[in-house]
Amino acid sequence: MMDRLVVSAESVLNFAPHIVFRFDEVRKRWIILAPERLMLPDEQAVEILQLVDGKTGVSGIVDSLAARYSQAPRDLIAKDVTAMLQDLADKGCLAGAGPG
Repeated sequence: MMDRLVVSAESVLNFAPHIVFRFDEVRKRWIILAPERLMLPDEQAVEILQLVDGKTGVSGIVDSLAARYSQAPRDLIAKDVTAMLQDLADKGCLAGAGPG
């Protein structure tokens, strides 16, 4: 069994090789395509996933969102972002792209 990817502030993530995250013209919304699965992320998840690029660490993603949504406390954003990314990592949608 593969070791569980634990998402932290230092984690640099990318979509797993078998995952496609794209805008679906038919549905007019962002989708995550996996073998035998289709996931429909909500608006908040899409904003986070658009920042997953294999270069930016989770803390950088949180910084970007905190700047965009200055009314929300950074620690709350960090908690929510980390939890959502961990859930997708546990489902095999995300992989580590670097140290972390």
